[in-house]
Amino acid sequence: MDDDEVIPHLKCDVELEFTGPNDATLNKWAADALRKLADRIEKNEFESGFHPVKDSVGKPVGTIYVDYSGELA
Repeated sequence: MDDDEVIPHLKCDVELEFTGPNDATLNKWAADALRKLADRIEKNEFESGFHPVKDSVGKPVGTIYVDYSGELA
């Protein structure tokens, strides 16, 4: 490793809020939203900062904060 090599870091915070008929439905909705976010993170679709999270019909259900940074090794 070079002395001036940067070690990348990722911080990711997700806040979701759902209202629904029962716990099982809320769990499914949350899991669906998290799977979509995971796919988007893997595809590098987020820049650093806050981004809205929407459900399958486009209704806002929360936010995701992504912070890409690095420090010298």
